[in-house]
Amino acid sequence: MKELVTFQVGSYANFIGSHFWNFQDELLGLGEDTEADLVFKNQNLDMDVLYRTGETQQGVPTYTPRLISVDFQGSLGSMSTRGTLYNQNSTLSSGVATWTGSVSTQASEPHKKNLFLQRLYDEGREIVTNGNQSDNVNGKLQTEILDTDVVKSLEDDVQYWTDYSKVHYHPQSLFELNGLWMNAQEFNNYGIGRTTLSEGQQGDEINERLRFFIEECDHIQGIQFMVDDSGGFSGVAASLLENIADEYTNVPVLLYSARSTNSYVNSTTRKKSLSNKLHDAVSFSALSSLCKLIVPIGLPSLTESRASQFLSLQNEKLYHSSAVFASAIHSITLPFRMKKAGPAGESSNEFGAVDLYESIQMLAGQARQNSVTVLDASMPAPSITGRRFQQSLLENLQPLTPETSEDVEDSQAIESMIVHGALGTGNHEASVSEVREAVETEYTNTSTKPRFSHVSASRCPLPIPLPFPSIFGNRVGRRGERLSGPTSESSSSTKGSLDVHSIPMAARLRSTTAVLPFLETRLGNIRKFGIERGAVGSDLLRSWGFGREEIEEIGENLEKMVLTLNPYQADSSDSD
Repeated sequence: MKELVTFQVGSYANFIGSHFWNFQDELLGLGEDTEADLVFKNQNLDMDVLYRTGETQQGVPTYTPRLISVDFQGSLGSMSTRGTLYNQNSTLSSGVATWTGSVSTQASEPHKKNLFLQRLYDEGREIVTNGNQSDNVNGKLQTEILDTDVVKSLEDDVQYWTDYSKVHYHPQSLFELNGLWMNAQEFNNYGIGRTTLSEGQQGDEINERLRFFIEECDHIQGIQFMVDDSGGFSGVAASLLENIADEYTNVPVLLYSARSTNSYVNSTTRKKSLSNKLHDAVSFSALSSLCKLIVPIGLPSLTESRASQFLSLQNEKLYHSSAVFASAIHSITLPFRMKKAGPAGESSNEFGAVDLYESIQMLAGQARQNSVTVLDASMPAPSITGRRFQQSLLENLQPLTPETSEDVEDSQAIESMIVHGALGTGNHEASVSEVREAVETEYTNTSTKPRFSHVSASRCPLPIPLPFPSIFGNRVGRRGERLSGPTSESSSSTKGSLDVHSIPMAARLRSTTAVLPFLETRLGNIRKFGIERGAVGSDLLRSWGFGREEIEEIGENLEKMVLTLNPYQADSSDSD
């Protein structure tokens, strides 16, 4: 077995991660459910890649994510930093009285559980009944907490990523940065996050938690790292990544650099606009230099993108947009935990298993040595046969990476695609051989064929657990099939987990020149506002702790990434 350790750093990264782990939890539950579809019981996935076994001090067996989550103090809502399985009644008193003066205690009201968490809590304990009386939960009888009530509660009341998490976490997993009483609007640039872990012992404690998870691995295949890079957490992540690079030199890191649609709100002042542009350049340069492969994620508007053709979501809700990105991340990481076929050959449930190292070598280790990839997704993916809507699978893959060019002809492109839970003729499950044949045919017929493409497939679709938001449009059926029109029985304009039980997904990572606009924007900004003589942002960068040489190094790093994809850029730069 080759294990993965997962990092989630920052608020939006944890919103994405909460959905990601809900998918894994749902797969585990469906695999044990005798009444579940056989495709979930024979999913052929090794969940030990992501999870660890253990037990509480009482000897109760546990199965928890191999995860470290870092966020603001107070970001866990009603959840304890020790999770839910290992909670113990701790006392603040050592039993030794040395203070004889008066004592005052200040305590904030605990965050109340929403209906979803209330019911989840009750399902985990024995319901004690006495005659006709049931347990009363915050004035609402347990029997009255219906699915429809839970869905409405989630749509209306989600404030924290823990509000819709149905996963049990290990005590080493949840870390709150003490002392950061500021909000996201104040913790908004790389500079302020850069020094956060250098003060005090918090960085050492997080690194010790990483050591705890890594040292119990047999053969770690790598670290998947999600970071909210819209503000100070990118600086926090850089400090953690520096430690990983020093301590675990041979452990590859796949980094998802994510930001919410809310972070794209136009700046109200010139100073704020300048700060944002420099932050984007500095953050991306720093993070990309500390990992083997970086995947920028997050569009200015999901609702206006072609990626949400069959979705109906609200940009401003982190609960909504993070579900889309989590679905894509779940998909592209499936090959990392597929069980590889034995001597008998290809499995009837999946093919194309690769580990994280092999995937990175494929995308970043060939020819151009490009470490920046574009993430595309199709949610839900179209039927692979019948061509009911006269659209190919490749045409339906839309970028979730911002500032990418469309219809780029790149003969040196390298792609890695996963299709899982695909539907075929009559909306019946397609076999993996049918998927493989359909994809190979499309690649053969496309006018922009990549230099190399790797395809993975699995019969296991994306399960839609109850806490998943109601973001599907009326043209999505119960099994994620694309419908020609709204279903007559649906009175709502959106559908969620009560109407859609699973969906077919396709996702792709591309090493391509399509990402050049993203890189060129950041290179142009650091040159104009940070490096050129009289640059207006030089004082701001110095206040963030950057000297002249460091700023020039940032520019050189970004220029190198641009030249890797476009060698002719050097000629145009020399002639300017």
